[in-house]
Amino acid sequence: MGNASLLPSSPAASMDAMEARTVLIVLFDGVLSLDFTGPLEVFAGAAGTVPGAYDIRTGSLDGSPVRTSSGLSVTPDLALPDAPAPHTLIVPGGEGTRAMDPGVVAWLRENAPAARRLVSVCTGAYALAAAGLLDGRRVTTHWALSEGLAERFPAVEVDPEPIYIRDGAVSTSAGVTSGIDLALALVEEDLGRDVALTVARFLVVFLRRPGGQRQFSVQLAAQSAQRRPLRDIQQYIAEHPEADLSVSALAERANLSPRHFARAFRDEIGVTPGRYVDQVRLEVARRLLEDTDGGIAEVSRACGYGTPEAMRRAFVRDLGTAPAEYRRRFHP
Repeated sequence: MGNASLLPSSPAASMDAMEARTVLIVLFDGVLSLDFTGPLEVFAGAAGTVPGAYDIRTGSLDGSPVRTSSGLSVTPDLALPDAPAPHTLIVPGGEGTRAMDPGVVAWLRENAPAARRLVSVCTGAYALAAAGLLDGRRVTTHWALSEGLAERFPAVEVDPEPIYIRDGAVSTSAGVTSGIDLALALVEEDLGRDVALTVARFLVVFLRRPGGQRQFSVQLAAQSAQRRPLRDIQQYIAEHPEADLSVSALAERANLSPRHFARAFRDEIGVTPGRYVDQVRLEVARRLLEDTDGGIAEVSRACGYGTPEAMRRAFVRDLGTAPAEYRRRFHP
């Protein structure tokens, strides 16, 4: 597969005599097209910016064309048994991973350990786990399928929240477009931030969502309370993150005792009131940092943190990055 790109080359960043990093993407029937074309375009863009940086190949078990989950027919570059050990081996996801070809799993079990970096996108983690390559590692996959991964492979530590996780030489990403985020992180590691930023700008995506960023919003992730007073409290928290959102204040608004309120909230929504408030405030702060020009102190007050330091601690704890760095990455 060629590395042609519309991106401008960067002579200063040329690989010169350095050997190109081989990127091998595993294809199979039922693969989700965006799971492999997203990372492929990132590495191809980087190869167009830094000539010779990557040698990108796709392979199926016998070299035959595969049919994606959307019906697209894709002809790979080679048969997997003919592929040399790659620098980066990428296993995308899709419906085909639900009943993975045993031949592909066997090839992964025997050959994947030779790769310098092993990457999965979405349910590609199922294929790696079936090959025994994720035992004892912390991984992620699409949030809707993470519970199934944990149940099927109990030796694997599954975290459904991050968009990607890097555990040593093994990196796993969540659903679909998160593979682009992970690929950009790998390009940044290989070639530097400027090259990764050039690729991200060309693809009109952010460089880059932190791996610890959650896959979905608090409102989508949380259970909706069955009782109207608790649903109203959820809405109030979302609309008034700057307010007094202590258990006692929320319990009074719900006309419940603090103890009864805290127990009912956790039973129906799945997290404590305090944790739910923390998650909502963090989400609102992220949105303000992305979409407005307000100062860090102003954003912290608007989200109920009180002080910039309190907001900084929350960002570092949950996202692994400080508010100022988060804004630098995501604010246009």
